Amino acid sequence: MIRLTRTLAFTALGALTLLPGLASACSTCGCSLNSDWASQGYATSRGLHLSLREDYFNQSRLIEGSHRIAVGSIALPSDEELQRKTINRNTLLGADYSFNRAWGLSVQLPWFSRYHETWPAGETTLSSSDGQGIGDVRVLGRYQGFSPDASLGLQFGVKLPTGTFKQTFNAGTAAGELLDRGLQRGTGTTDALLGVYKFGYLGESVGYFAQAMAQVAMNARDGFRPGNSLNVNLGLRYLDAGIVTPQLQLNLHGEQRESGALADRANSGATLAYLSPGLGLKLGRRLDAFVFLQLPVHEHVNGIQIEPGRLWSAGVQYRL
Repeated sequence: MIRLTRTLAFTALGALTLLPGLASACSTCGCSLNSDWASQGYATSRGLHLSLREDYFNQSRLIEGSHRIAVGSIALPSDEELQRKTINRNTLLGADYSFNRAWGLSVQLPWFSRYHETWPAGETTLSSSDGQGIGDVRVLGRYQGFSPDASLGLQFGVKLPTGTFKQTFNAGTAAGELLDRGLQRGTGTTDALLGVYKFGYLGESVGYFAQAMAQVAMNARDGFRPGNSLNVNLGLRYLDAGIVTPQLQLNLHGEQRESGALADRANSGATLAYLSPGLGLKLGRRLDAFVFLQLPVHEHVNGIQIEPGRLWSAGVQYRL
């Protein structure tokens, strides 16, 4: 157990070392919480699992580098666009099918509802947008046949360009103009996904998981290429509390700067870390639920970006 604990600690330290080099545009990053049941050991049995997840977070804290700055400290009009806030209400629909103990496939369909306010360059009046729609679909295969307990797995797949990148402002002096590409529901690009995960037990009452997932854009589109990203998640859960399972996650997210003629390169790219306490709930023989609160413990952004002070996530999973 001591050796395993050291391994997890070194994994976290290694991820923190890598993340600055893989530096997330705050407007594009979502909740980095891990709710992938397969990587946590919940989806090893053969069959279909359906899931629904809701995320809420309000990005309203201006961050420059690693420091928070007051909105009123920046004189208006500004020479550059200054974002005021982005309120996100996101839904993630998932279907996961295990063909056998070694092979599985998952499909994730996001639905974004996003309200955004910004001061355009040279303006003192806020412009805003309010839109809903599907985002970029993710299709992930997995192989976990390395051991009899299926506790080590590889994930591989693609993010498809199904979300729009043509949304416009609907109020203010920027009405009718396109939103920044980092604020769109889709990137317009096809991205490769590659991950690895491990789960197991530190004792009779404590389970753990560790997961790393890289996302790499394979092309650019209409003058924009999103930054490559890396998510690293470490989690512990206490198993002897009846129908309630206390859990704790450490979520690390890094993303490179955007590139292309329509990218906001100066104000994209960051290293973010969240500590996420939560609860798992056993609602029935086939039905499980969870609720988590994400709290930032480290933030470093390029330029000036807006970040949330907390993120809420709740979801359910049903095993057919």
